[in-house]
Order: sequence, then structure tokens, then C-alpha cells
Amino acid sequence: MSSVEEHRKQAPQTVACYVITVSDTRTMETDTGGQLLVSMLEEAGYQVVGRTIVKDDYEDIRELVYKSSVHSGIEAVLLTGGTGISPRDTTYEAVASLLDKSLPGFGEIFRLLSFTEDIGSAAILSRAIAGTIGNTAVFSMPGSTGAIKLAMSRLIVPELRHVMREIYKKE
Repeated sequence: MSSVEEHRKQAPQTVACYVITVSDTRTMETDTGGQLLVSMLEEAGYQVVGRTIVKDDYEDIRELVYKSSVHSGIEAVLLTGGTGISPRDTTYEAVASLLDKSLPGFGEIFRLLSFTEDIGSAAILSRAIAGTIGNTAVFSMPGSTGAIKLAMSRLIVPELRHVMREIYKKE
């Protein structure tokens, strides 16, 4: 058995997740991306402990991500939206400013998959980012349902338990 297989075997069975949609226009009723994130997490056996929408404002995003990351009932924070390059898109900067450790492979592989399987060269516009804040995993992905499906099915759902195993690992 490979070390990765062994690590996955030792990983927690579920993870308490908090979902944040970054949008100036979405409501809980019209937030198809947030709804998709919740359903994909629950289908994979993860626990969704909350969901909210925050305006695309650097300080608001940063404050919400920080408060979520230090909440004892939240182990992973998943964000969708605000990762583009328009002047209003500040999710990347807000999340990056808080990370203790970054997981550059998440954004790199997400963009590669987006390029090869979905949107071609437009993948260069994506600023997906992931990392840790203390003992909390943080994943930020674009807001389109296609991007969410791709990030969740190919990267987050298969590896979130393993990520948490590594975060909680004692030396």
C-alpha cells in the first residue's frame, strides 16, 4: 500500500465544512453555486455546518474567512466566487492574506484541468487558491457551476479527508 493510500485510510470519516459564496448579486435562493457545493459535500459524506453569502469586499471576505477559520465547529472553509481579475474580485487577495500555508498545487491543477477539460486558454483568468489557516483547510474556487463541479469532483472531494489528516497529524 502506498503512503498516500495509507494516509487516506487514516483520514477522518467526515469534515465539518462551511460554505461561503462571494457575490454582490446572489441571494440564498439564486445561489446555485453555493447550493451545488453543499449538495456535492453532503453526497460525499462531508458535514455542512453552515452557508452564507458575503459581498465581494476585501475586508468583509477577510473577516468572514478568519472568523470561520477560528470557529471550533468548522474544519474546512470552501469559497466560491470573486476569483477573477475584475476590479471587484478580491477573494484571492483576502484569502491569500490569511493563509499560514498555501497549497499552490490546488490552483495549478485546477487551472490545468480547466484548460484541458473545460474552458481552454481562459483558464489563465482563474485565481483559485487553497491553503490552511491554523488547523482549518481553505479552498477558494470560481463561482461558475462548471468550475465548482470540476474543483469538487476532481480535487476537493477526493482529497479533503487526506488534507485534514495531514493538518491534524502529530509529529
